[in-house]
Amino acid sequence: MGRFETLQQMFKRYRRPGDLVFATLFLLFAMWLASQLQTQTVWANGQHLFAQPRFWPAVGVFGMVIFGALHFLGSLASDRIPGRWPEVLSWVRALEFVGWFLAYVWLVPQAGYLLATLLFMGALTLRMGYRDGRMIGAALVTGLGIVLLFRTFLQVRLPGGQLYHHLPDGLSTFMLTYF
Repeated sequence: MGRFETLQQMFKRYRRPGDLVFATLFLLFAMWLASQLQTQTVWANGQHLFAQPRFWPAVGVFGMVIFGALHFLGSLASDRIPGRWPEVLSWVRALEFVGWFLAYVWLVPQAGYLLATLLFMGALTLRMGYRDGRMIGAALVTGLGIVLLFRTFLQVRLPGGQLYHHLPDGLSTFMLTYF
């Protein structure tokens, strides 16, 4: 063999233990998407094939089904590597950050963009294990910079916090406009 390794040796080296779980979930999701094409897209009479509203979504979804099936079959044919469930558990643990994001999205209209951003920047800094005051301060300054950039300079319109309506009139207007 020499310097060149076989394809099988290369795949063995780069395979991951959770591959079969991922391939199964991906194939099931792709098949569910394919089952939804009839109800979620339309076929317009008089349109050319490539201009049909259903054509390109169908190409993408059926590509997902075909390549997902090939990935699934390849995963079934591969040797089993220990550690599948610990890897899957690490994927599930990563979903925690989806929860953080959803909580942030829920809190912004309640507390306002400034307060919600500062709370979450500080909380996520602590969650990631940074306890040093400088790191927390850097996170808060970064959060303030993000708010100023988006709300004040770029004038991105975000919902004003309900909390801002309880401030005195002048301060309330200022916070609703700039923060």
